Amino acid sequence: MALKRGDKGFLDAIRTKLYVAVVSDVLDSLGHTNQAMAASIRPLDDSLVLAGYARTGLYQDIYHIAKGENPYELEIALIDDLSADDVPVFACGASGRIAPWGELLSTASRARGAAGCVTDGLTRDIRAIREMRFPVFHGGIGPLDSKGRGKASQIDVPIECGGVRIEPGDLVFGDADGVVVIPAALEQQVLASAFEKVSGENKTRQDLANGVKLREVFERYGVL
Repeated sequence: MALKRGDKGFLDAIRTKLYVAVVSDVLDSLGHTNQAMAASIRPLDDSLVLAGYARTGLYQDIYHIAKGENPYELEIALIDDLSADDVPVFACGASGRIAPWGELLSTASRARGAAGCVTDGLTRDIRAIREMRFPVFHGGIGPLDSKGRGKASQIDVPIECGGVRIEPGDLVFGDADGVVVIPAALEQQVLASAFEKVSGENKTRQDLANGVKLREVFERYGVL
């Protein structure tokens, strides 16, 4: 792939020409078999594709708010510091009590050029988010406010979200099939292989549509 991070059209090429399943296959072939998030992480809108760079937030369960404390402090700091093509990735744990994402964070993030959001926590205000066509991948839908239930304890640190370890700056890619995370150190190698694999799949698809036997097509291209 001629394009690289920072080049004009780099992320658009990923969004329009690649598929999460293909990238997952490439990561598997390189021995990185734990880069696809759990099947429970789903898009609010199957028609939207997300590609961007992780800005991480680690949440913790809480059961009270100290007097004078702003439980949204770190969350606000991260959202206000977003740059174009950033993706807030929020790790909320398995309690199901934390719903960090909603319409207002989506609005603020989109205004800063963010590419979407990924969280294993809950999201709410889903009709409004769908109407603005902002890509959000979530661990569930619920009406809860995170206030008094959870708060960001650290930002821009390594986290685990949806069962995948994520470093700040890793490439996050999501479509209707789910979300994969490409470690920054592997980005060029993975993407080059993924574009090559897509080219092979296109040839495979055309031969199959023309009636060529599956075994023959597989022997010819090695793609299935």
